[in-house]
Amino acid sequence: MLEALRRRFLGPRAGERAAGAEEEPAAAPPRREFSAAEIGAIAHLYRAEIYRSTVWRTRLDSTTNWAVVTTGIALSATYSSTAASPLPLALVGLLVSMFLLLEARRYRYFNIWRARARLLETDFYTPMLRAEPVEVDSHWSRLLARDYCAPRYHVSLARALGRRLRRTYAYIFLIQAGAYYGKLAIHPTPLSTLSELWARAAIGPIPGESVVVAGLLFHSGWMVFAYVTHRMDVRSWRIRRSLIAVG
Repeated sequence: MLEALRRRFLGPRAGERAAGAEEEPAAAPPRREFSAAEIGAIAHLYRAEIYRSTVWRTRLDSTTNWAVVTTGIALSATYSSTAASPLPLALVGLLVSMFLLLEARRYRYFNIWRARARLLETDFYTPMLRAEPVEVDSHWSRLLARDYCAPRYHVSLARALGRRLRRTYAYIFLIQAGAYYGKLAIHPTPLSTLSELWARAAIGPIPGESVVVAGLLFHSGWMVFAYVTHRMDVRSWRIRRSLIAVG
């Protein structure tokens, strides 16, 4: 009875208080959310990333336009008369390949800005639109900060080549190949024998058989490359570990 009264008026002994304190779990530190000023700064950051991605998107369109224009010039020169040589169409394939390489390099830069903007859209603005809290020290913010401190490419040159090839340049190569073999088939007269095909495809001392086979290998190689890089992309999407690498 006396012990109960003492506890009620004087509280527990020092040893008892220490034991009780050890048993109580430590409270987790509160998660801080973004302030209005920080949200405004991130909004400006998002605008900057969108602007940079738009600039590099325009550069991608420029190289595509060059490839289309040069292919059109080669078509005009080749089909200008029945006696015109099909050589411009054969050479334009090499020129378009160079444009593809330039565009793949630009695409790797474009992908950096696009990845950052997309990360802000999915992990910052989307929770705000859902009326969910957006915490400061979260996984996506650490990823974005790491990408700013140590910027890097998010796709390899081979995968960038494959993407631009599948989305744009495959159609240009298809038109170029169809126009080339169409030229051999109809000019100066409709093709009747296989020997005429070899004669029309010949380029100076290079026999026509070698030229046709080289063209088939050229386009078949691009087809295989497009398929292989597509499989690389699919595998990368399945095992992706980083939110910043949105592809």
